[in-house]
Amino acid sequence: MTVTPKEAAGRTPAEADYFDVVIIGAGISGLGAAYRITERNPHLSYTVLERREQIGGTWDLFRYPGVRSDSSIFTLSFPFEPWTRKEGVADGVHIREYLTATAHKYGIDRHIQFNSYVRAADWDSSTDTWTVIVEQDGAQKHYRGRFVFFGTGYYNYDEGYTPDFPGTEQFAGTVVHPQHWPEDLDYSAKKIVVIGSGATAVTLIPSLAERAAKVTMLQRSPTYLMAASRYSKFAWASRKVLPRRISHLVIRMYTAALAEALFWFLSRKMPGLVKWLVRRNAINNLPDGYDIDTHFKPRYNPWDQRMCLIPDADLYNAITQGRADVVTDHIDHFDATGIALKSGGHLDADIIVTATGLQLQALGGATISLDGTEIDHRDRFVYKAHMLEDVPNLFWCVGYTNASWTLRADMTARATAKLLAHMGSHGYTHAIPQRGDEPMAEKPAWDIQAGYVKRSVHELPKSGTKRPWNVRQNYLADAIDYRFDRIEEAMVFGRVAQQAPVAG
Repeated sequence: MTVTPKEAAGRTPAEADYFDVVIIGAGISGLGAAYRITERNPHLSYTVLERREQIGGTWDLFRYPGVRSDSSIFTLSFPFEPWTRKEGVADGVHIREYLTATAHKYGIDRHIQFNSYVRAADWDSSTDTWTVIVEQDGAQKHYRGRFVFFGTGYYNYDEGYTPDFPGTEQFAGTVVHPQHWPEDLDYSAKKIVVIGSGATAVTLIPSLAERAAKVTMLQRSPTYLMAASRYSKFAWASRKVLPRRISHLVIRMYTAALAEALFWFLSRKMPGLVKWLVRRNAINNLPDGYDIDTHFKPRYNPWDQRMCLIPDADLYNAITQGRADVVTDHIDHFDATGIALKSGGHLDADIIVTATGLQLQALGGATISLDGTEIDHRDRFVYKAHMLEDVPNLFWCVGYTNASWTLRADMTARATAKLLAHMGSHGYTHAIPQRGDEPMAEKPAWDIQAGYVKRSVHELPKSGTKRPWNVRQNYLADAIDYRFDRIEEAMVFGRVAQQAPVAG
């Protein structure tokens, strides 16, 4: 269903349900926003529009074997709701259960409207409200709100990225992308080739290897991998001596500051040391004489691309036990029985898994317009990493590339709640980030060199080089900035004469 800006703008208040805040997405970002906004502004009404049939976002979409967190669950979970299971790296099913239970505990689930696919949003400056057009079971419905919060993530839910491999149509087996894993796919005793070496591939392979005849990871070039225990000794000790909520916050900050931020800092400032640590980690977990330089020695520096976590060395163990192997080569073409390699070799396969990445997408693909005139978010600078230049009362949540998503998601939710409280106390009905006429250099909002980012980084809004337009991938620096944030910085506040209707 395509919605034009004219359609989005041509609605009267009586034709749309009204809420103070319209939150889009019932994953980590949307649930966190609902909690933080109402925690600070309990008088505000809100609804959560979720295009899927249940809570979870990414963790409901991805159902491939072995799906799990690729960072510590203590920073991926909410700071206001402790993670109570023992493991520090969590399976997808347990993350979904945690999100569902959290939404129920705080009454957020009563505000969620499922099967609600947001297609467009138009700002009406005569009333200072957004009209949101939603597809529900094939029909259009309209919502109005003073504020819109996009918790829709950063990638296209409908379509993952798969290169155009020559000869794909000749392959007699099954080709599957992890983003749309078939529930009925039987891979027992099958020969499987997984194309890719990122987080999805290294997660899939150990799980597939438990039932498959053989699993081969086919990569063009290696990725940095680090094996670590699934269970945190620090978390275990903290839980022994501290109350649950306090221990959760202590573990969370310890993990964010040391296990994540410090390791990233060392990677950027002392790449040689981190390369040595990663290499020793591989040597200690792989068979004697294994060709680590070919298969596990990347050509780039640590954290130029996201580093992958291997809990309990599961990938290395599958290789050591002969249930999985790694081939570093390039694909020439698919044929009836598998993949022909440019080196002249051939990989037989019954199933080929294209773990080849995501397609970037901002704002869930929704059309955004101001008074009926469509805007291009790609032409706008990002304000404090969560609003768009010259776009009023709209928030967009995007996590870090080098740390857990929820670290920035929670900061974004709290910043949104703080701004709404400030506006309420002053009677403002709009807040517009404005940069002015001074020219400013651009830089990539995402500074990693992952393929899915390089392919389509132009799909994201722009980052500047000066605050508050500089999007950083530095949680500790952002946390300090948030603590001393000046809410009026580069922000224009105002009031409208015609008030929106009161939610009833």
